[in-house]
Amino acid sequence: MATKPKKKNPRLASGRKRVRQDVKINAANTSLRSKYRTAVKNVEKAVIAGDKTKATEAFARMQAVVDTVADKGIFHKNKAARDKSRLSTKVKTLVTKAA
Repeated sequence: MATKPKKKNPRLASGRKRVRQDVKINAANTSLRSKYRTAVKNVEKAVIAGDKTKATEAFARMQAVVDTVADKGIFHKNKAARDKSRLSTKVKTLVTKAA
């Protein structure tokens, strides 16, 4: 069973502080990335289920999450725009089919 080699602790105080900051930032980024993916999945589930009201509400919530994540640089702005565009198309087709 191969294990990762243990990382050495930085000697300089500035290096130790950087490690502490990286742990906090990594946790925050992971949380936001998860929130982004969950928001996208919720819209897709509502579209698959054919529930137009739930889909439009989830899409509105998803847009806010996607914009904040893209502004923080966790995902690229173009990826966020692409995801919003694709999901808006799915929601619009769902709404027009139901009407």
